[in-house]
Formats: sequence, structure tokens, C-alpha cells
Amino acid sequence: MLKLDFDTDGGIGTRANLGMIVLETDETLEAEFAQLTDIEGVARYHSRIPMVTEIRPDTLIQMLDDLPASTRLLPPALDFDVIGYGCTSASTVIGSDKVAEAIQSVRPGVKVSDPLAAMIAAGHSLGAGNLGFVTPYVPEVSHRMREKLESAGFTITSGGSFEESDDRVVARITKDAIYDASIRVAKAAPENAPCKALIISCTNLRCMSVIPMLEAQLGIPVLSSNIALTWHMLRLAGIDDRMPQFGRLFDAPLRT
Repeated sequence: MLKLDFDTDGGIGTRANLGMIVLETDETLEAEFAQLTDIEGVARYHSRIPMVTEIRPDTLIQMLDDLPASTRLLPPALDFDVIGYGCTSASTVIGSDKVAEAIQSVRPGVKVSDPLAAMIAAGHSLGAGNLGFVTPYVPEVSHRMREKLESAGFTITSGGSFEESDDRVVARITKDAIYDASIRVAKAAPENAPCKALIISCTNLRCMSVIPMLEAQLGIPVLSSNIALTWHMLRLAGIDDRMPQFGRLFDAPLRT
């Protein structure tokens, strides 16, 4: 057996290393995140976090205790530029600050994003004061999200929910249903306070492909959880590539 010589380099993340913590029940985020980050020199890595199928405040908050363990499952040899936590409803219930603290307890100093924090950053970067929002959540979770957005300075002019608590069902909601619901919510805004952007919340909703169609129909930016989260992570990592094929947000810089 020959002993072979070899060289080493810095790995595939020559521009950025991104880590994503995905829910055990999520069937959508990994695929959409892969498409949105198909950029030369950007490496992506996934971990999973335990989550029962029922989306309720008590089941969501349980993930706070599991976040450090899930963070440890990301490759330890890498210096991550950003780590994302892929749950909109849980980041709403737990709070973005606590999510960041849990992840940074394992990876001190790493930048952290979650869908709620990303949507707030995206809305401010787009200058969209009036928002419409679509969720799949039970009323209590949807109400908490509305409160978080309003406390961040936005006005919710219209909203609607599928009111589905089972994450397995959420992953099966059709693109046509999401499109129709989004149009209905946007048009429900009063004439004196129209939506300046529309949010489609939940990483498990399959809506990336309908974003360009909705923007063309409504004439406003449309942000899904996965679109906003990926945009925010890329911008935090210093990746400013414009990718308008994924929606108006990817033409926007991050404004702090």
C-alpha cells in the first residue's frame, strides 16, 4: 500500500459557512435553503432539532432547551459566519434574543438569525411600514407573531391563517392554496392603508416558487420565512449578491 502525499485548503466555504438548525418535522426548509444559497463559495450545513408535530406555544418553547445540543451537531471544525434557527413560530414564542443566547452558548460570538428577526430586518430594509401576513398557525401563535411585528414598528393592515396545528399537514398545503390566500389577504387591506409588503410565515410552507408570481400580481415585495431567513443570513455573512429571481428582497441591502 502506497503512502500518498496530499495538500489541504480552507474547505468549500471560501466566502461563507452557514449553519441551519431545522425542525425534526420540517420538510421544506432544507430544499429551499439549498436553492437560495447555490452560490459559489457559500457552504451550508444542517442540524435537526426535536419537535413534535403539534404547533402550540408549550411545544414550541420546549425547543429552547434543545437548541444547544442541536448546535453542537454542526461540524465542530468550522468557523461559522452565521447560524440560523429555522422556526418562525418558535422564535416568536421563545424570542429572538433567547434563541441567539442558546446558540451562542455553544458557538460564542457567532451571528444568529431566525425567521422572525429576519422578517423584521427585511421589512425595515424595504421600508415597508404596512404589512399583510399569512400564517398556518393556531390563533394564539398568530396573535403573538402579530404583536412582535407591531412592537417592531410595523402596522398590520390585514392578516389570515390556515389555523392548522399539525406540521405534517402544513407541509402538504398546496402552492395554489398559498397563492390564493396571499392574494385574498393583500386585497383585504383597507384602501387608506394598503400593504407595502406581504409576509408568508412558516418554514414548512412550500411557497418559494410562488413569490415571483405574487409580486408580479400584487406589485409589492412578498417575503416567506425561508426567503427572509436566507437573505438575512447571507447579508449578515457579507454576501451581497443580487438574486432578483427569488424576489424583490434579494435586491435589497441589509439596513441596520
